[in-house]
Parts: sequence; structure tokens; C-alpha cells
Amino acid sequence: MHGRRQHRWILGSLAAALLAVTAGCTTGSPGGLTGAARTSAPLSPAASTASAAGPSDSSSSSSPPTTSSTTPVPPVATVTSTPALNSGDLAPADPITIGVAQGTIDALTMTNADGSPVGGTLSADRASWTLGEPLAFGATYTVAGTATGTDGKQVAITGTYSTVSPDAQVKNTIYPTDAMTVGVAAPVMVKFGVEPADKAEIAKHVTITTDPQVEGSWAWVRHDDGLWALDYRTRDYWPAGTKVHVEAKLYGVKVADGAYGRADVTSDFVIGRNQVVKADVNSHELVVTQDGQVTATYPASYGRGDSTGDTNLITRSGVHVVTDFDEIKYMSNPAYGYVNIPEHWAVRISDNGEFIHANPASTDAQGYANVTHGCVNLSIADAQAYFHSAIWGDPVEVTGTGVRLSADDGDIYDWGLTWDEWQALAAS
Repeated sequence: MHGRRQHRWILGSLAAALLAVTAGCTTGSPGGLTGAARTSAPLSPAASTASAAGPSDSSSSSSPPTTSSTTPVPPVATVTSTPALNSGDLAPADPITIGVAQGTIDALTMTNADGSPVGGTLSADRASWTLGEPLAFGATYTVAGTATGTDGKQVAITGTYSTVSPDAQVKNTIYPTDAMTVGVAAPVMVKFGVEPADKAEIAKHVTITTDPQVEGSWAWVRHDDGLWALDYRTRDYWPAGTKVHVEAKLYGVKVADGAYGRADVTSDFVIGRNQVVKADVNSHELVVTQDGQVTATYPASYGRGDSTGDTNLITRSGVHVVTDFDEIKYMSNPAYGYVNIPEHWAVRISDNGEFIHANPASTDAQGYANVTHGCVNLSIADAQAYFHSAIWGDPVEVTGTGVRLSADDGDIYDWGLTWDEWQALAAS
């Protein structure tokens, strides 16, 4: 009996407890045992998770689940270049600069087609690289390198440059040439194969150095051969013995559309003794001086024309420049009835047909009258003596006529202009 009573008591207690819990779940009463158990008893991990997740019924969900995505931040370093990478038809002398904004260059090389490196300089702050040598005609160059930005990220530097075809090269020359000894009126002529499109820019590539220093300036002149040239003329005659160095850094420089300098050209020459010829047509004499002292006086005959008649027969007034020498010169002037007449010991003093030369036909007039077609006639002996005393660039100062030497008379008329007139032509 005792065992059965205890069993019934346990069953009764369990039933009472079950009834109390059931009542608490359905009524949600705040008091009593049920309320105290709800607030004080800890939830199991499984119960906690279920409570945080909420009901499984989707109709009672307040919002859908969210997902997050991150957009990559690009490197801050940017590569720039002048001209732009992958440019073509560049002039070989064009400058090239590659730079990096918000970063520094780690390493950079430019190589030619066979892989040989091209010279260049990295700036002290490593922000730019500058080409250090001219490029070749008709070549392609590859650029490769890296740069690191201020954000620590690395960017690549890659691209190519290509230059214009070798067919675009034009020849440029300097006269006087190396080792010449020339007269005190000698101009310097830097001639171009084509007319420069930007004359002021091209003039920046031509320089002259003299010892001693002299006053002079460059001017653009178109010569008889049709070529444009930068001519340099001193204000006064060169001092005897002056050493002259001329340099035209024209390799790869764009002279005009489709035309680029073939090479740098230079010349080193010397000014010889000071010999000046005084040629007063009214004196009927040709006077040779050296260093201001008379060394020879020759009876002469000048052009017979005058400013009121046939001006073609007038010996032009102005400073002429000796340019050519011929022991025998065949002269022609069909308008005046002669063709290929041999004249001896001819020294050209302008391109309009003026020479100092021997002419036995005018011997009787030499020293007394002007009977020539514009040349200066001397005896054979005197013409030969003068011929051997003259050098390229000597001045011949003609005075006493009404027609002035000018551009219409061709090469070389540089000294036919006053200094102010020459300065007005000065190349900037």
C-alpha cells in the first residue's frame, strides 16, 4: 500500500505541474510561478537562436536578408607623356617626357628594335623621365617600366614611339666651310634644303661664336640658287684674324612639313688679312688697300651706262663681295652682241655679271674712260696681279654711280644694305 500511495502521489504531482504550465502558456499571466519561471530561467542556446531568428512563417518576416559587395579602388598614380605614348611620325629631335602624377617611377627603359637602351634621365624626385638623345629616322622604340603611387599600388608604363621615314631628310650646308681663310666682308650662309615653315624657330638652332667677339646679326635671305639661308653679317668688317665657329643643330629637326634636317652641321674658319678694294668709277682707278694702306693702284674702266640711260650697263654702287675666281671665264651677253667670249683673270663681285677681269679690248680706255658693260676692266698684268691677291669674302667698295647694289643683283648683296636695313631683316 505504501508503494502504491507513493506512486499515485507522484502521478498527481506531475499532473498538477503540467496543468500549471499549460495554464501559464495560454494565458500569459504575469504573476505566479509561471511568470517567475519565464523571467528567471535562462534560455537554452537552441531556444535563444530560435527566438532571434523569429517565426519560421515567411508571412511574418519584416525584411529580406541583405548581402554586401566591395568595389575595388583603382591606383591613384597616373602616367602622362609628351608626346603621347604610342605616337608615330615623330621628328627624331623631338623631346620626349614621361611623367607620373601622385607617384614615383620605379624603373623605366626605352629600347630600339634590337633591344639596345636609349639614353634618358630620371628626375631627382623620380616623377619624370626625359629622353637624353636624338632618335633615328624610320625607327620604333619600346617603353617599359613601372611606377608606384602614393597609395602604394603599382602601375605599368608601356607603349611605343615611332619616327618619320628617312625619305623625309633634307640637306643643310654652311659656307664658309671648315679651314677656309676668307675676307673681312665674308658673310656666313646657313642654307636649307627647303624653305623653313617657322623661320624664327629654326633660327634658334643656329649659333655663331667668334674670337674676338664682334657685333653682327642673322637675317633670312633667299639666294640665287633658290635656297633660303640664314646669313650672318657683321656691323663693320670682320677684324683680321678672327676665329669663327658656326653650328647648326638641325639633325631630326622639323624644317617644314615632310622635311627634317639630315644632320648637324658645323664650320670653323678664319678671317684673313684686311684687304679692301676702293673702286671710284669717276677716278678710273682700282685701288687695293691692306690694313688701310694702299698696296696697288690699277688703271681701270667701269660701266659706261648712267642712271638716265641703259642702267644695265652701270657698275652698281655699294659693297660688293668677291665670290668666284676663273683664270678664263667665257662671258656672254646676247643683247649686246657677244657670246662665249673668253676673258682672263676674272674675279666675280656680284651675280648680276659684274667681274674684275682683264680686257685687252678696253686697254686704251683704262684709266681714262668708262666703256664697259658694267664690269671693271684691267690690263692683263694688273688683272692677274689682283686675281692672286684676292680671296673669297673680300669687299670691293664701288662708289660714284646712281644705281645701288640690291637684291635684284643677286648674291651676295648683304653689304648692299645699311646696318639699319640689315637689322630690319634680322631673324628673331
